[in-house]
Amino acid sequence: QQNENDTERIRGMLRQAGFDFTDDSNKADVVIYNTCAVRENAEQKVFGRLGILKHIKEERKDMVIGVCGCMVQQEHITEKIKKVHEHVDLVFGTHALYKMPELLYRAIHEKKTVVDIDSSDGAIAEDIPIMRDDDKKAWVSVMYGCNNFCSYCIIPYTRGRIRSRAIEDVVDEVRRLADNGYKEVVLTGIHLSSYGRDTGKETLLDVIEAVNSIDGIERIRLGSLEPRIVTDEFVSRISSMKKLCPHFHLSLQSGCDKTLKAMNRKYDTAEYLKGCEILRKYYDNPAITTDVIVGFPGETEEDFKITKAFVEKVHFYEMHIFKYSRRKCTVADTM
Repeated sequence: QQNENDTERIRGMLRQAGFDFTDDSNKADVVIYNTCAVRENAEQKVFGRLGILKHIKEERKDMVIGVCGCMVQQEHITEKIKKVHEHVDLVFGTHALYKMPELLYRAIHEKKTVVDIDSSDGAIAEDIPIMRDDDKKAWVSVMYGCNNFCSYCIIPYTRGRIRSRAIEDVVDEVRRLADNGYKEVVLTGIHLSSYGRDTGKETLLDVIEAVNSIDGIERIRLGSLEPRIVTDEFVSRISSMKKLCPHFHLSLQSGCDKTLKAMNRKYDTAEYLKGCEILRKYYDNPAITTDVIVGFPGETEEDFKITKAFVEKVHFYEMHIFKYSRRKCTVADTM
């Protein structure tokens, strides 16, 4: 969801700069890939597509090729692009998103690879133009970054530490959406449950309540939540908000306590199950969805069976299941 929202901003900046859009890379003057670093497979797809573009650029010398996002925020990836894919003109990380028009201008006129992968966690850039995919439903990022450092995850290294948007900025964005006919908003963030921990002011509940009060918005959805936020107090308050859709994505990753500990997750299966029970106490048949990683380093066949039994016990509406993907520089990489 965060990547989708970033892509909408990239398109918004390009449109404001006068660009139109095409699905045909053979015709495009500028091609930008916004990337994800969570799984290796996505990175391999990007490298494959860059290889295809090399042949196109040999025929169209003025084409500008850019790669941005989490993948290139990793220094070793950027170095690989510079060495192996010299036809790439522009590389910028997640922290330089707001600089995209300036960086693109330089790439066009300087005729050399422009790179900006500054990793400093600066202030949040507001009022970036957005070209959204939908005219009724909108992603609204309320925070960025993550402090959790789960042992398998590269995101804290590519997205930085948590940074919460001011609640008034979130409200202003949602009001503008409502004024433009949007009916549904999805509140997103890399670690949504951590909203406000960096400022010590508002909490995620405060954001939800503020958005719930905006006229014109009829549906509110939440991005991925950590199980520990699901308490009686939290659910009793959100259940009184009729605009909030009863769909909750609670990241599980494993149903085995031994594996959860190795993953550096901050809960056990008993706590997770309690959260699901609380949701079902306040909502009639809520849609509870989750993510599960299979094949984490050290996971045995018995550990797998424990996870399988646990997910059957929870009875999820939907699960996203992935094989473990080794990520350089993470703790699990050394396991």
